Amino acid sequence: MSSITQFFRNVGTEMRKVSWPKRKELVGYTITVITTVVILAIFFALVDQVISRSIRFILDL
Repeated sequence: MSSITQFFRNVGTEMRKVSWPKRKELVGYTITVITTVVILAIFFALVDQVISRSIRFILDL
């Protein structure tokens, strides 16, 4: 049981050493992630449409 207690003490010690991002950095990172997700979603939706229409075209021949 003491090893579990020691583990959580070590976790607490390491968490105090973490360099947390400032608000401005965090907002920038969040905007970057959301923008990337939206761009990739649009890209994959377009690729999906192209593949779907190509398959429909081939099957309708």
